[in-house]
Amino acid sequence: MTKARPEVSQSDIEELRKAFLADLASKPNDCIHPKDFEKVKNNDDWLRRFILHQEGNIENARNMMWTSLTWRKEQNVNDINESNVKMDFICMGQFFIFGADIDNCKLLVFKCKKHTKNSIDMDVLKRCIIYWFERLERECNGDQCTIFFDMEGCGLSNMDMEVIKYLIGLFKEYYPYFLNYILIFEMPWVLTAAFKIVKTWLPEKAVEKIKFISKKDISTYVPAEHILKAWGGQNPYVFSFIPDTVSEKDADKIEEEKIMSMNNNKKVHFVEGSMSEQTANNNADKDTDGGYLKVSPPSIITFVRDSNELISTLELQNTDDTSHVSYKLKTTSPEKFRVKPSTGCLAPGEIAVVNVTLLPGFQLGGLSRDKFLVMSTPMESNELDNLDLPELWKNTGGRKVYQHRLKCIQSGEVTKNGNVVISTPNTVVENDQNNFNSLSSSISELRNTQAELKNSMKCIQYFQIVTLCVVLVVGVILGYMASNVKEVSQEDSYCRELNNP
Repeated sequence: MTKARPEVSQSDIEELRKAFLADLASKPNDCIHPKDFEKVKNNDDWLRRFILHQEGNIENARNMMWTSLTWRKEQNVNDINESNVKMDFICMGQFFIFGADIDNCKLLVFKCKKHTKNSIDMDVLKRCIIYWFERLERECNGDQCTIFFDMEGCGLSNMDMEVIKYLIGLFKEYYPYFLNYILIFEMPWVLTAAFKIVKTWLPEKAVEKIKFISKKDISTYVPAEHILKAWGGQNPYVFSFIPDTVSEKDADKIEEEKIMSMNNNKKVHFVEGSMSEQTANNNADKDTDGGYLKVSPPSIITFVRDSNELISTLELQNTDDTSHVSYKLKTTSPEKFRVKPSTGCLAPGEIAVVNVTLLPGFQLGGLSRDKFLVMSTPMESNELDNLDLPELWKNTGGRKVYQHRLKCIQSGEVTKNGNVVISTPNTVVENDQNNFNSLSSSISELRNTQAELKNSMKCIQYFQIVTLCVVLVVGVILGYMASNVKEVSQEDSYCRELNNP
């Protein structure tokens, strides 16, 4: 059975909600993410976790909520998904969710041997860790989890204190009442001192959650059916990445909410050049066709590789013979794309070319979750004299605004009827993706093995040098002793000759 949470009175929950909303009323509208705002208003269980984390202190719980929600907004936590994290790292299996502990709390496994310090940019690694935490939150439905440090076979090169400190910080500051145990499996004795430092980062009660286990006693904290063969058990599970269970329909709905301003003053991100901006909805009259603006290609942006970049080109044409048309591009993932130009004004019949570049460190989302919205509006002749495009698109109230949606794919993906075919297991795209994931995992394993081999060679070389030095010293000593013995032997012989004339 799942570990039961202590009771928190409804009056305490309402007091916390009221205090937080009172603070929020004096702050900017966009200081927290809309999804988190909805949880504050409607999710009693989530607020209960903050109160439990702070042992019933409402003031401390309120402060922790601000810390957590501000961090979530700054890190775009609600928007992190498989389309904007480093998937080759996700697929290699440094982190994965498997099984449960004795309290039926899910295990987040950190296979430390697969991690080498400074092998990946820390910001990229943090986004991947947040991906697993958010996925674990959804799978646990807010119940507690246990982090399982699999340290078998680790050496000093695998010990990354910055990563461990970040993991502990997530549980301590941003994910309330989420940690059940910290299980440290088969820790090498050379790393004992490091974990003495780790304990200083935790509150006293959290230190009690750290449990050092081995193959002999792992069943004390992990049920037998969840003990992998690598841990001394019988479970044959081997990590293989499975995409998150969020349906394509739900993902599309989320993106539509992001890309379209449906309610007053809701903010939508877009990219202009390399800068990310926000514009507010002003109840403009929206139409879902393209109006006078012809977009080529009409439904799918295909990215092709150019050196180390993925690049695509859009062609926008004003098909009206009399009116100017202003356009603006938005995207569901402003942190991933560089769009030049993102706004403009086209004379009758004029054509503009827009270049879209996928920024380094990102990849296109699965199930075509990355989308673009091309917005356009006719211009009056009197508006052209002092045209201010940013101001125009900030205040579109009363204007006729047309919208044209585009999906993104990479060259080589399969399309059918204008849609990307990925959902069926026999398609070329899924097979290619599986092959890519497998290859990425193998390469990562090879890289780790190479690093271990290099360290082993250094140790062997060091040992050989030490051995050679010892042999030389012993040789010198033996030579010196042999010469002394010879001299003594000669003196004894001379003395005997004197005594026996």
